[in-house]
Amino acid sequence: MQISLALMLAGSAFVVSAQSNAPSSPAPGQAPAATPPAAATPGPQAPVQAKVAMCIGCHGIPGYQATFPEVHKVPMIAGQNAKYIASALTAYAKGDRKHPTMRGIALPLGDKDIVEISEYYAGLAQVEAVPATVEAPADVKKLLDKGACASCHGANFSKPIDGTYPKIAGQHADYLYVALKSYQIQGKPYHGRSNAVMAGQVKQFTHAELKTLSQYLASLPSELRTVPQSRFR
Repeated sequence: MQISLALMLAGSAFVVSAQSNAPSSPAPGQAPAATPPAAATPGPQAPVQAKVAMCIGCHGIPGYQATFPEVHKVPMIAGQNAKYIASALTAYAKGDRKHPTMRGIALPLGDKDIVEISEYYAGLAQVEAVPATVEAPADVKKLLDKGACASCHGANFSKPIDGTYPKIAGQHADYLYVALKSYQIQGKPYHGRSNAVMAGQVKQFTHAELKTLSQYLASLPSELRTVPQSRFR
């Protein structure tokens, strides 16, 4: 998402109240002081469409690929849990998730901006809930059980036990692979994710096993979508 962050600030202004030090009564022969203007109130907040304009350039294009830290499809976020999107944006802003572009996007956002953006994308894809998934192949089931994936992400990997956890069923395999690997990375200034639970889980897997998990999860029915949007509304 390389769109200028200035788009986030369009339509929102803050006016400083005027202050007057005029005496309460005029001196003899002096005209009464002008009444100071009333304090101005903040202008209207930017509509959510303006706030998500910076997101559309990546997340609103089906099949769009990012190139950092390696080539992969950007994640589908339409239909994702609002609390998870908010948690992810906050983590990028704090540096718990290291990604130069996403950090630049998240840093200027206020709490209200994050809530509105998250709720917007959570409701953007209106699809039927996916059914419980069938039993995974034996080799994949062994890996899923080893990582206790369903204990957080739900039996069908689309109904997490907590809204701050993501739906992962049907997400792009290459994105899942990159995301899982990022929890194994330590000490890199621009790449990696800090999450004690996920770090503890993924460290038990080889990259080949993480790729197997990612490909299986991506093959499942999904509530996630990429909804095409025009940035020129």
